[in-house]
Amino acid sequence: MEKINLRDFTFLIPLRIDSVNRLENTLVTIDYILTNFDTKIHVLESSARNTRLLSRLLPKEVNYEFIEDLDNIFHRTLYINQLVKLVETEYIIVWDTDIIIPINQINKSVDLLRKGEVDFVTPFKDKFLDTSIVLRDLYIKTQNIGILEMHQGKMKPLYNPNPVGGAFLAHRQTYIKAGMENEKFYGWGREDGDRVNRWKILGHRHQHIEGVLYHLTHERGENSDYHSPNQYSRKMVELYRSIAMSKVELQDEIKKW
Repeated sequence: MEKINLRDFTFLIPLRIDSVNRLENTLVTIDYILTNFDTKIHVLESSARNTRLLSRLLPKEVNYEFIEDLDNIFHRTLYINQLVKLVETEYIIVWDTDIIIPINQINKSVDLLRKGEVDFVTPFKDKFLDTSIVLRDLYIKTQNIGILEMHQGKMKPLYNPNPVGGAFLAHRQTYIKAGMENEKFYGWGREDGDRVNRWKILGHRHQHIEGVLYHLTHERGENSDYHSPNQYSRKMVELYRSIAMSKVELQDEIKKW
């Protein structure tokens, strides 16, 4: 099968390998991307120790960077921003390590961006489905997305209603002007909603694509949930603070970041 030309896009994957399942999911997801798309992938791994395991296992086409970070909490927003500054393609795709999205949904998202009809795209709508361990293992064994499509009814919906995490596509310069990620969102949670709210306030064009996102199940450690009640409260305060801003106020706020 001929690969789809996405040479004007770079997939950005910030990660911390905290389990064997996370490592497997990362490799499976990257294999899915490279099998179907002629594109660039930039992986940034942040951890206290560089085992060099991931770098040895990644395909040679993948750009890999390691940053030593002694903090137990993975500051994902910080590392997304660093990745955006490292690449030069016109468009970016920020992609979680544990997801599979049907090719036709990516194609529709890409088409909207290239035509200049939108600034940002969430390549699924409403259905953020956790596969379960059994279906995850079956997909990894077969590499057949039809398995996931066939068994959607057995999967658990996550982050309802209106999930916006997992992946998004963007015009890179517009994303930069919109403030990229708000690094006050430290650790897991709420940064996805903040990002979309800012796009709306700033008047950018954001669209969802009908379809599903499949989340490959993994253990949920301290970087897959709110790591403290205090952090949850601080994130909610920051989220509602930005929602209350006018366009001009938000633009002034972004200039301070």
